[in-house]
Amino acid sequence: MEEQMSSACMTKENNNNNLYPLLFEPNLHTVVWGGEQLRPYKGMAPTNEPIGESWEVSAVPSSKSIISNGKWKGKDIVSVIDSFPDEILGASVNQQYKGQLPLLVKFIDAKRDLSIQVHPNDEMAMRVHGKMGKSEMWYVIKADPGSYLYAGFKEQITPYEYQRRVEDGSITDVLARHEVKAGDVFYIPAGRVHAICGGILLAEVQQSSDVTYRIFDYNRPGMDGKPRELHTELAAQALDYRVEREYRTVYSEETGRAVHIIDSPYFDVKVTEMTSQFHRNLLKYDSFIISSCIQGDCKIKIRSTGDEILLREGNSCLIPAAIADYDVMPVNGKSRVMDAFIDNKDRSIARKVTRFLHITTK
Repeated sequence: MEEQMSSACMTKENNNNNLYPLLFEPNLHTVVWGGEQLRPYKGMAPTNEPIGESWEVSAVPSSKSIISNGKWKGKDIVSVIDSFPDEILGASVNQQYKGQLPLLVKFIDAKRDLSIQVHPNDEMAMRVHGKMGKSEMWYVIKADPGSYLYAGFKEQITPYEYQRRVEDGSITDVLARHEVKAGDVFYIPAGRVHAICGGILLAEVQQSSDVTYRIFDYNRPGMDGKPRELHTELAAQALDYRVEREYRTVYSEETGRAVHIIDSPYFDVKVTEMTSQFHRNLLKYDSFIISSCIQGDCKIKIRSTGDEILLREGNSCLIPAAIADYDVMPVNGKSRVMDAFIDNKDRSIARKVTRFLHITTK
């Protein structure tokens, strides 16, 4: 028995020696509402191409992230996870999501307004599309003066009124409009109507899904010159018409501490602003960590292996669950890092859902 346990420990240790923080090739998406900020933000030469999204870490089949460093350079993230699912995802995540990376992290540059839209929940997305649902969160990185976004309804409407307002173009009249600034956070659960509007650069964490229902698109043409497809009927089935008292997430910003800004049934997000070396031991979550450098280059050094990477502003990395004990070091005085992960300390999803609903409705 002792020999078997020793062998198992050696195998796990050997597997961990194969692991390191994964960096990725740029994965940029051109869209009609995109701007010119993402390439410079990521340290790339600027162009006039309207780039709206940078898919930082993605396992979505149509746009998989390609690893840019180390022994797996040139391989896609899905194939590498397939080789080491427990070690990279975390044993609990691997079991729950059957070997799939359950999150997608993006940077979004909205030079113009995005469509008014909604996403289905897990049940509807699986039933209609055979895919995961889509709840998401936004962390505003930069916002022009007076810029705003839509999240939720500001007044109660009926499904009939929804249909009428989509037809006559007045749907925005009943949406909750929020002026924003850097550091603002919004959680957008599946079913909540929303739109990012012009002048906003933000980071988005979402379930790993590409299902979006466009409700209204301002009657504008897409990149091909033709009107973009609307999904009015599907959106009507997905919409949650409830009106909430507060849609913005309230939290206290602190330097030198990992601030927990989102605690949802699908993912957790922490933001850390640091001016000196900061230790992160996240092994307790039994989850991969997607770290996005929001401001100021930093270095990440894994304590168990000594592996070190430079994570530049506007870029992200995936830290495998088995080695998620590391130090973050600002390169030029100050860094701000956003971490997305699955909190497996709470084994009861029901308890977590109940707690989250209590927080968002109090």
